[in-house]
Amino acid sequence: MVNNLNITDELKNKFGSEKIAEQETRDDVPTVWVDKADVGSVLRYLKNQINEPYKMLYDLTAIDERSRSNKVLAFDNDFTVVYQLFSFGRNQYLRVKVPLKGEYPSIGTITDLWPCANWYEREVWDMFGIKIDGHPHLERILMPNWWQGHPLRKEHPARATEMQDFAFSEKELVEQQRMLEFKPEDWGMKRHSQSSQDSDFMFLNLGPHHPGTHGVLRIVLQLDDEEIIDAVPDIGYHHRGAEKMGERQSWHTYIPYTDRVDYLGGVMNNLAYLMAVEKLAGIEVPQRAQVIRVMMAELFRVASHLVWYGTFAQDLGALSPVFYMFTDREYLFDIVQAITGGRMHPNWFRIGGVAQDLPVGWGGMVRGFLDYMPARMREYDKLVMDNEILKARTKGVGAYTQDEAIEWGVTGPGLRACGLEWDFRKKTPYSSYENFDFEIPTGQNGDCYDRAVVRVEEIRQSLRIIRQCVDNMPAGPYKADHPLTTPPLKEHTMQDIETLIAHFLTVSWGPVMPVGEAFFGIEATKGNNGYYVISDGNTVSYRTRIRTPSFPHIQMLSKISKGGMVADLIAILGSIDFVLADVDR
Repeated sequence: MVNNLNITDELKNKFGSEKIAEQETRDDVPTVWVDKADVGSVLRYLKNQINEPYKMLYDLTAIDERSRSNKVLAFDNDFTVVYQLFSFGRNQYLRVKVPLKGEYPSIGTITDLWPCANWYEREVWDMFGIKIDGHPHLERILMPNWWQGHPLRKEHPARATEMQDFAFSEKELVEQQRMLEFKPEDWGMKRHSQSSQDSDFMFLNLGPHHPGTHGVLRIVLQLDDEEIIDAVPDIGYHHRGAEKMGERQSWHTYIPYTDRVDYLGGVMNNLAYLMAVEKLAGIEVPQRAQVIRVMMAELFRVASHLVWYGTFAQDLGALSPVFYMFTDREYLFDIVQAITGGRMHPNWFRIGGVAQDLPVGWGGMVRGFLDYMPARMREYDKLVMDNEILKARTKGVGAYTQDEAIEWGVTGPGLRACGLEWDFRKKTPYSSYENFDFEIPTGQNGDCYDRAVVRVEEIRQSLRIIRQCVDNMPAGPYKADHPLTTPPLKEHTMQDIETLIAHFLTVSWGPVMPVGEAFFGIEATKGNNGYYVISDGNTVSYRTRIRTPSFPHIQMLSKISKGGMVADLIAILGSIDFVLADVDR
């Protein structure tokens, strides 16, 4: 991270050193503690008044501190609310923490500062039971309304075997059905148009089972004829407790769970998680392992974009491209399988490197794919991107400005489509990306078509990066020689009984990570994907937070679809390129 200015000193000068407490972290992200009464003014200053402001609310989450043995700064707090901001001018994250006391504490809303805080604050209430004072619609967001308890509190069970069987009484079933009744007012909608109290709007469910939603997603549409007055997404159908699982699995055995978050991104999910864990552990990954990771990550970026490309064309009425592009994806998966043994979810990255070295003949297979794809891409340009019907359906549809994108937490191709040349592989290089030559594709209009243009060009740039990996793969180890590397290097195992026991315990129980916290965010297939992990000095994470790009992107759906037609909504959904497991976790 580039630290242009000492932000903590700036805050102390503005608000007084007695109101700003600084915390050291293992990830070097500036972290400050602020009292609940002052957090609103501090956040407002950071967003609107400071030089090179923190315009993006990158994430907002909470921590249940009640079982933590190693609390920071001797705060006697029961919960912590964490605001993570990002400044494009400083190229810097900032973490603002607020300690809270009480079994069910409260904190004020910041939806007046950042509209994207709406869903994040609802999630904090849903998962932790922390009340958000002044929130416009404080309802559950991931769990059903009838759920008892708040899943990320420490007293909530982490396994189904620890919970009672679901057996509802007839009265409870009737109550659940009542909760499912649709009332427009509960969704912030109005029954009547302003022009006439006698003219009702039409309310239509798009989903939860609809091919245009690409999974189980419900969108409640408020229509005036076919014009969209409002569109409210109803998420949570894919929620599987991914963050809760991080508290019960060892640092090592949690890796395959990350595969299933953005299930089209494959090893890209592993990379963000492992780089946070390696930052926490102080592990330096060897150069060869770094380049192998880059190559595999870019192969999966191509695979994910091919799925988007084909289904986007299909959503707009072109049926042939999806079959061609899925065929190309299978070619790519043959390479992934030859290298890792897996296809969609190879679970191949490890703490400290990768599972094994590249097999004999890997280079020829990858080069064959690189030689094959350019002609295919030119064919797809003619078939899809140059199609006049597709252009008419997508140009000027679902557009937003650069400022709006930042306000709503948009990253990745959706942000670059507005004209901002921002790619975290370039701006905050990781895993040796600083050694690669590639361009950052951008658009100008921030509409459906420009989002598509950016992703198509990204496929070409990923192929360019992969070729550089093949041509310049360094020699050396594929895994770090570090005590916390998991599994440990096999050659260290059979020296004596102590090394054998160490190997057995590290694999079975998992490594014991040092006390502390670390975050790492990467340029994933759909935007910035970040993992924030906290260790209490144990074999499992005390808190694992997954910041996914699809969550804020889908939240913006209501804003960019108003005034359009139902058919436009299908184009908008396709252009966002979301995965619902990435939304719901």
